[in-house]
Amino acid sequence: MFERLTEQPVDKIMLTAQAFRADPRPGKVDLGVGVYKDATGLTPVMRAVKLAEQQLWQAETTKVYTALAGEPAFADAMIALVLGDAVPRAAVAAVGTPGGTGAVRGALELIKMANPDARIFVSDPSWPNHAAMIAYMGLTRVDYRYFDATTRGVDMGGLLTDLAQAGPGDVVLLHGCCHNPTGANPTLAEWGAIIDAVLATGALPLVDLAYQGFGDGLEADAAATRMIAARAPECLIAASCSKNFGIYRERTGILMGVSHQGGTALAQGVMTALNRMNFSFPPDHGARLVTMILTTPDLRAMWETELEEVRQSMLGLRVQLAEELRQRTNSDRFDFLAHHRGMFSRLGTTPEVVQRLRDEHAIYMISDSRMNIAGLNTATVPVLAQAILSVGV
Repeated sequence: MFERLTEQPVDKIMLTAQAFRADPRPGKVDLGVGVYKDATGLTPVMRAVKLAEQQLWQAETTKVYTALAGEPAFADAMIALVLGDAVPRAAVAAVGTPGGTGAVRGALELIKMANPDARIFVSDPSWPNHAAMIAYMGLTRVDYRYFDATTRGVDMGGLLTDLAQAGPGDVVLLHGCCHNPTGANPTLAEWGAIIDAVLATGALPLVDLAYQGFGDGLEADAAATRMIAARAPECLIAASCSKNFGIYRERTGILMGVSHQGGTALAQGVMTALNRMNFSFPPDHGARLVTMILTTPDLRAMWETELEEVRQSMLGLRVQLAEELRQRTNSDRFDFLAHHRGMFSRLGTTPEVVQRLRDEHAIYMISDSRMNIAGLNTATVPVLAQAILSVGV
């Protein structure tokens, strides 16, 4: 049987990470893999997480299975974090998942079960795994314009024109904040226009919310998702705890289904059944830590403080890089870097130029010029700025 298998495409991000590790040059800079790093290059365990783990270790008496949908307390805490009071709790079905990836996969399976002919509208560009999962599941992907390579901002005209081609039964996948891979995000007013456009088509919004708290703050980063949940008759939301809690390897995520049409109970049952068929019970350790942090005042205050430190660190690096390039070019053509939000920015250059950055300057980023701003520190920002200009970006 194995001889009938075919080679699968290798993930570009993993290839970049392998090449970086194999590079013997001192001073090499890794801007590829999307994880937060502090000034020392470490992805630290948050203080609130460490304290919660200590408390859990002391209090935990069993490792027995939890519920197929995950612990209800985790769902309640995450729904409150993501949606606030935008919709009644009774209007939300939810299941725990193995990370945000598991939540997106669960959403796509739910969509396929409801309508195998659904077209999934995906921003161009988007996180590569969106397209990979859609293709693997045999669903149809339709790209909509998103990134303006000239302004390095959102191509609102192209986006709205393309979304108008969706229809009832289709799905529009939206990044709730901190767009991956571009870092370019709509304003709140632009979000209103996007939501109007989606609702006019009758399509279902699917929100991928992977970076709440990394952009403009916990509440601001949830604003678009809350608008969608409040206004759309139905929507799906895939949320990740990997980044904002720093628990990448714990694989902690949640899939929410919002319905103002009375379909919540049915959606809850189907989502739970999908969990059972895919992995039975979702991972619990990270979910339990998140629940403890969100529901314990001192832990929550500690976490929010540390998350804000992370956000401000990335924002500071953005501003520093934009200023370095402004001074070196005596122009504002790189100011977009300070306006982008989240971990990523897309330079908007060619794979050949990205290869030159790697070969000539030991700077590693994804071939589409997506770079992880959190991979920088104050010492490497000037190095990157000079390299960018030396290769002619």
